[in-house]
Amino acid sequence: MSGSLDRRSLLLGAGTATVVAGLGAGTIAVAQKSAKPADPFGERDYSTARVSTKYRFNDPDMDLFFVIALAWSDTGGLSPGELFYVAQSIKDGDADSWVTAFQASGERQDKQADEWKAKGWKRQSAQARFKAFASYRSAWQFAPLGAVFESIYAKQQTAFKLAVQDSGLPATFFKVPYKGKHLPGVFLQNPNKNAPVVLCLGGADTGYEETLFTVGRNVFDAGYSVALADLPGQGITMKDDLHWEMEPEKPIGAIVDLLVADFGAKPGHMAMMGYSLGGYWATRAAGHEKRFATVIASTPFPRPVELVTASRALYRQMAASGRRPSTATLRNNAVIYWKAGVPDQDEEQLEQRLGRFVADPQIVTVPFLSIVGGGEGNTFQQQSDSWNAEIRSTRKKLVRLDAATGGADHCQAANRLRLAQEMTGWMDEIFKS
Repeated sequence: MSGSLDRRSLLLGAGTATVVAGLGAGTIAVAQKSAKPADPFGERDYSTARVSTKYRFNDPDMDLFFVIALAWSDTGGLSPGELFYVAQSIKDGDADSWVTAFQASGERQDKQADEWKAKGWKRQSAQARFKAFASYRSAWQFAPLGAVFESIYAKQQTAFKLAVQDSGLPATFFKVPYKGKHLPGVFLQNPNKNAPVVLCLGGADTGYEETLFTVGRNVFDAGYSVALADLPGQGITMKDDLHWEMEPEKPIGAIVDLLVADFGAKPGHMAMMGYSLGGYWATRAAGHEKRFATVIASTPFPRPVELVTASRALYRQMAASGRRPSTATLRNNAVIYWKAGVPDQDEEQLEQRLGRFVADPQIVTVPFLSIVGGGEGNTFQQQSDSWNAEIRSTRKKLVRLDAATGGADHCQAANRLRLAQEMTGWMDEIFKS
């Protein structure tokens, strides 16, 4: 539609002083001084960048999801060597070349997994299959909606399930009944049956499977049972007409019901974390779902609409200057509107819908850990600060990570281990106190 809000501008902050992180998983903000700094990367536009360092691509959307994929190498994704090989076939900003390159990687890894499985190399086969999953997951990020997107997503689901089955992980897949449909997930049972259960939720761009790489595996290794699940609007739930909800505590409550009934989770002996837009799920759940002993957010995101509102004036400036988003940005934008349940990419309807997404700090008394990257923009910094100050919890903490930690970017996109370390250290104190 004329004047529609592209995903890049959606994720921007107000004015020229600050750029704000976005709704998706691992989106990153860059604080910008009034004087534009020298640009060592030539084409990169720091007014719209969501990574504080260029990792591979000038296109900010591509670079963001490249570094996310790179961080997964620590927990089972493609190795740096494999990723940089894939990147050689990608034209900066061109969505089709990205999709083609990552699909080809998935097919190579699937073939390798099949060959090793036929030889009886079950462990090695599972490792290759996880890499196939990671490849398909990256591929759909910029795929066109419809048959191509759904085909790649189906390959991702198949690869993940095969990998989990052959890996030896103590994993059980589940489906949570919700509004006549279901929310998919997987439960990792710690050998210690009395271990606390941690529900991990991703953000706008995520499906539950990738949350295993982002935080789930590291949290499981730290001694916890882990549940990963999709809320409405995550994964591929949009095909069932499930979209982001103002009251995520309702589907979260349904997931907790199942964890208690089917997996022996104990109220008061559970935790929840959410990252990126999951920071909204977390802030809402903290005030409504009473079975969690603690809630964690990276970052707290109680008022998502502020990003949309702040971006509109800046978008008009961009359009007036003749700047056009890449095909990668446009494709990703279409997926975001689909997840939000907003037809025709109507920016006013998106703003109205997200305007009802508000978490009240005054009803939150549960122990709450807030994590924010020091390189994020003012909106996330301010929401994190105000949330931590205003919640009524007597036990609360705000962790701000600087560049030296590798965790300064949104949701610690370049150092997911640090995110899990902050989480598990906090939870160790909560559950041992």
